[in-house]
Amino acid sequence: MTALLSDTALIFGRYARQTLRSRFQILFGVLMPLLYLLFFGPLLTGLPLGGAGDSWQVLVPGLLLQLALFGALFAGFSVIVEKQLGVVERMRVTPVSRPALLLGRVLRDAALLVLQAVLLVLAALLMGLRAPLAGVVIGFAFVAVLTIALASLSYALALKVATPQEFGPTINAVSMPSMLLSGLMLPMALAPGWLDVLSHFVPFRYLVDAVRAGYVGDYAGTAMLYGVLMAVALTLISVTVGTRVFRKAGA
Repeated sequence: MTALLSDTALIFGRYARQTLRSRFQILFGVLMPLLYLLFFGPLLTGLPLGGAGDSWQVLVPGLLLQLALFGALFAGFSVIVEKQLGVVERMRVTPVSRPALLLGRVLRDAALLVLQAVLLVLAALLMGLRAPLAGVVIGFAFVAVLTIALASLSYALALKVATPQEFGPTINAVSMPSMLLSGLMLPMALAPGWLDVLSHFVPFRYLVDAVRAGYVGDYAGTAMLYGVLMAVALTLISVTVGTRVFRKAGA
């Protein structure tokens, strides 16, 4: 266990230093949710959105999880680049723990996306968001957990495919339906009945409902309970799958 923790910290530090050298990466990742906040958020002001809280308390939680969804799912591109440059081959001959090679990466991704989430919430506060501090912190926790889960799957997929041309369409095939059916932009309570029922088969719906509940101070309701259970289950399954792929690949 000590070796795993030290190796994870070593890998985390390596990729964190790479990230810190690229301010463009830090700022660009939050650009799309920020544009939604600036240009889409004002359109919702005063509209009945079918849930507790005002329009900002509905939109901002969705944008936070959208940030995690896209940022984490596309994280695997870096592994494809590393395979092409021979970095993965060199890592195979090191004594570093194979699970640490995954955990160090996903923890770096979680730290980066939580930082971007903080920037997004600060911008939202300037736009008019008002939410309890505990709810905001819960939102950051969900961003971190979702990032760890999805980045694990993304890295596992990246080890299985040979080119970005295979990776990109696969990720798009997952990310777009997930965004549309989970109610990230608008609550699924506004959707027709059949679409609302279909959305219950998308795990991300439960996470966004939980964050929205936190933003209105509902910390002990069913939405929060289901969101926490789904987040834990998704993370356990994803990290297990990612770890097994890393072990088999010897990456």
